[in-house]
Amino acid sequence: MSAGLPIRTVEKPWGRDALPAPFEAPAGQRIGEIWFEPPPELLQLLVKYIFTSEKLSVQVHPNDDQARAAGADDAGGGGGKEECWLVIDAQPGATLGVGFREIVSREAMRRAAIDGSIEDMLVWHPVQAGDFFYIPANTVHAIGAGVSLIEVQQNADITYRLYDYGRPRELHLDEGIAVAKGEPHDPALRMHVPDHGTVELADGRYFVLHRVEGTPDADLVARYDGPCLIIPRKGEVRVGGATIRPGECGIAPTLASATFSAGSQALVARPKIAAAQA
Repeated sequence: MSAGLPIRTVEKPWGRDALPAPFEAPAGQRIGEIWFEPPPELLQLLVKYIFTSEKLSVQVHPNDDQARAAGADDAGGGGGKEECWLVIDAQPGATLGVGFREIVSREAMRRAAIDGSIEDMLVWHPVQAGDFFYIPANTVHAIGAGVSLIEVQQNADITYRLYDYGRPRELHLDEGIAVAKGEPHDPALRMHVPDHGTVELADGRYFVLHRVEGTPDADLVARYDGPCLIIPRKGEVRVGGATIRPGECGIAPTLASATFSAGSQALVARPKIAAAQA
């Protein structure tokens, strides 16, 4: 098992030609996403960096049951998509649209998606580095311009676009409105991560995620007693004979098998396999 995961760099029209360190965009390319290909041991999870220069579409993802009903191949999980975002860089005025300001009926949502007013019905949260959002399936959301973030998600990407600012791409009004929850985002699912310390970011149905500073304590090691993903943000992490540095993502057989440098900070994630396969 290789500790470092293969990287896929994805160009997007809404990407950026200047990326936050340690990344560099190749000359003449606008990079929107950097993917770390999941290994078989952790096929349920996918880690991405996302970089935006324009607003992404207003969209929604189904849950597992809805994805299966739509014919999704659930080889990597259930086909649905729960995700979370950690903002690592934000330009002045950058925002994330997550959930509605108030309860919205499906009929009103459809009208708003057609005339574009759905954009103004979302809550657009001003963001800065360190802001964290957990996005359950069925949550209507959009990533604004000038944001760089790490996304940890179920390894599935059924995306229903409800509104796309007039861009010539397909919308999915029937499918999207059928699964969308017309309600506000739960404030308990977002936070600003403190600069220091080990912090639990997510303990959802499908995965657990922590920001770890320095050597993890025994309680945390016990929770990560199987294969886990490690995304260094500061310092480095050694797994076997490999060194994983910022801008990379690695896999460890257990958290106890990884050695964290002094003062390091890293995200660690592990799927809840039983729940993902239920």
